[in-house]
Amino acid sequence: MSKTITRLFDSHTQALDAVADLEAAAIHPDQISLVSNNTDNWHNGHQHPSHGPGDVLGDRNGDGDNEVADGAGKGAVAGGVAGAGAGLLTGLGVLAIPGLGPVVAAGWLVATGVGAVVGAAAGGAAGGLLGVLKEAGHSDDDAQVYAEGVRRGGTLISVKAQDDEIAKVEAALDGRRGVAAASRGAVYRQAGWLGFDPAATPYDSEEIQRERRAFSQEDDVAIAEEDKRRESAEIPPSLIRPY
Repeated sequence: MSKTITRLFDSHTQALDAVADLEAAAIHPDQISLVSNNTDNWHNGHQHPSHGPGDVLGDRNGDGDNEVADGAGKGAVAGGVAGAGAGLLTGLGVLAIPGLGPVVAAGWLVATGVGAVVGAAAGGAAGGLLGVLKEAGHSDDDAQVYAEGVRRGGTLISVKAQDDEIAKVEAALDGRRGVAAASRGAVYRQAGWLGFDPAATPYDSEEIQRERRAFSQEDDVAIAEEDKRRESAEIPPSLIRPY
């Protein structure tokens, strides 16, 4: 049996670290998929330490250039979205998806859902993203939240985990501040969000930065509260002396 485990990341660097953690935990790259908003063009020449000093994402021939992004920019998208066999991150390619804007993507989610409809009519690619998430076991509500998260600047990681891999996959994703659809959807709906609209205008860079700052501040508060709770739990009441 397998289960699809998905998390939304507000920072693409945290998401890339999560991918590295997954692969270090012996999760095969073919089990992992990534879809990340690229409105700020972070993928252009991005370097990630988990691939070694000076290694550029998408550099398939080792010359220091991002061939995947370059090829995608020239219309050769299909060759860069399905992974390269040497780790998921070497197969990142750039797509333009209606309702989401420019995204960086790789893995099974892209190959079976989004990549299959590149160049289709407006709305088709977004429908593919929602459809494959639901086909993988997510509810319609959760799929809409995840798509909206990417639209707002986030990065989505989905993993096909076997039963004996579920715990370590969740630990890797949650350890890098991955967020489940239920908690993020509640925040969206509290602000009046009704659902993902593939016809909506994608967020621009300024809107994305505001979104990221807001959730980053919430994360910092939550972490501080959790640290206080753990400290209180670790100190037996009998050892706390009044002053």
